[in-house]
Amino acid sequence: MNAKQTATQSKIAVVTGAGSGIGRAVAVELLRAGWSVALAGRRPETLEGTAALAPEGTWLAVRTDVSQPQDVTALFAATVERFGRVDLLFNNAGTFGPGGVPVEELPYEAWRHVVDTNLNGAFLCAQVAYRQMKEQDPQGGRIINNGSISAHTPRPHSVAYTATKHALTGLTKSLSLDGRPYRIAVGQIDIGNAATDMTQRMQTGALQANGEVRPEPVMDVADVARTVRHMAELPLEANVQFATVLATTMPYVGRG
Repeated sequence: MNAKQTATQSKIAVVTGAGSGIGRAVAVELLRAGWSVALAGRRPETLEGTAALAPEGTWLAVRTDVSQPQDVTALFAATVERFGRVDLLFNNAGTFGPGGVPVEELPYEAWRHVVDTNLNGAFLCAQVAYRQMKEQDPQGGRIINNGSISAHTPRPHSVAYTATKHALTGLTKSLSLDGRPYRIAVGQIDIGNAATDMTQRMQTGALQANGEVRPEPVMDVADVARTVRHMAELPLEANVQFATVLATTMPYVGRG
């Protein structure tokens, strides 16, 4: 665990999967905007790399495997001990699993890993965040779940990832409803083709529903981060329930 020593009175965020990709971009955006951020991820060195991109920020790095209940409990305990409360959870940690594997060949272990990370991990983090937000004073906070375009429409050979992202939409709706009495606002951002390591292959060729392999356009991940920040900084009386942010010409709407 590592932290800058100078605390601020800013709002407090927990960002999972903060060591790379969308999680890193969102964490840096929040840090630069004056938030204090608990950076959660499995590799401390990548979390430190995220923090180095916003040296002016106040941060805490906590090694966390979101599929492990004890890790999630420790993450929020460390955050509250350091900063006093939690105003935002960006539930971002996730994995695609083995790419290009037909459903009949997908090992159960691979399926289970994706479910444990994408769905069970999101639930565990939301549950502990919910408990903290319900009991803290002032009461309330916000949870933003990272869905995906796959929460609407699958890609070929993506059964585990797509199933978890569809389930995440149900998690978002249920949490949003149950959070109303406690000023807990819950929304979801569904992202398509943000330029990260995870989507790098799309620029060279991605399998399409008709069997063709074609390059796909991507967008700057910073545009996603700004959208998350907008959602995060709304007053708790307002909520973006679902937002879809995608590369404008990616093959998603209509026939692509």
